[in-house]
Amino acid sequence: MTVLDEEALEKFKRAGRILAETKREMKAFVREGMPIIEVCEKAENLIRRKGAKPAFPCNVSVNEIAAHYTSPPNDKRVIPEKSIVKIDLGAHIDGYLADTAITVCFNPEYEALVKTAEEALKKAVETVHSGIYVSKLGAIIEKAITSRGFKPISNLTGHSIGRYQVHAGKSLPNVSHFSFSKLKAGEICAIEPFVTLPNAVGKVKNSPEAYIFRFLKKKKLGNPLAGKLLNYIQREFHTLPFTERWLQKFMVKKGYKAAFREMLSSRSIMSYPVFVEASGKPVAQAEHTLLVLEDGCEVLT
Repeated sequence: MTVLDEEALEKFKRAGRILAETKREMKAFVREGMPIIEVCEKAENLIRRKGAKPAFPCNVSVNEIAAHYTSPPNDKRVIPEKSIVKIDLGAHIDGYLADTAITVCFNPEYEALVKTAEEALKKAVETVHSGIYVSKLGAIIEKAITSRGFKPISNLTGHSIGRYQVHAGKSLPNVSHFSFSKLKAGEICAIEPFVTLPNAVGKVKNSPEAYIFRFLKKKKLGNPLAGKLLNYIQREFHTLPFTERWLQKFMVKKGYKAAFREMLSSRSIMSYPVFVEASGKPVAQAEHTLLVLEDGCEVLT
């Protein structure tokens, strides 16, 4: 069994409770025509007000965008009419984090897609216990999706979670696959089925856009502002993802853009490309963070 001390476990659970509340409030808040930046900032501010910090920027991924879209500064995009909107949220307390997602649907045609993602998540949660093979879990999720006439996204996965690590090394695919990896009691993990239409490719590809970043490595940078910016990012976010919206106090400074480019080109920070379904078909997502137990699991979100 992976042993978490009581204090760490309580922080994971508190982050999960905060996200569960935030998710409910966001579901009631999102509307067609609303600026996406308003959705992102509302979610992030709710998490802060409830006593945690965002573990990553709020993702608001619309229609064929599956993941990793957060508003850049001054974003002008809005929630389109008749769209399907994934809201993916993370919260942490001292680095102990939880991760959850819902899909809000404004198009009756896609209601079954959303229900299928939720049903696949429910089936997975019912099956998780210490010692279950990750491959068996993937097969259960895939069957729950295909039996309802839809297709899983095969190259997006759930993941284990660690302190200051959203993806802590273990992948939990949403399809049947060959693996000897097992879940162990005491592990924290996120399960997140992504579902698309049966005639879709069922994979995501990188788009040219990227609005989420993460600290990689401390390096000596030529630009003094880049050095200050990198120190700030390391201190504030550790190894957790961030967005330029959270760097407002630097963005007003002369030379900010050049400093940010230097951090990227030196690989002091990395970017996460926006993921788009390869055939442009809509995607639904559902996600919970779980604590694996000997005989089941506890849903933290």
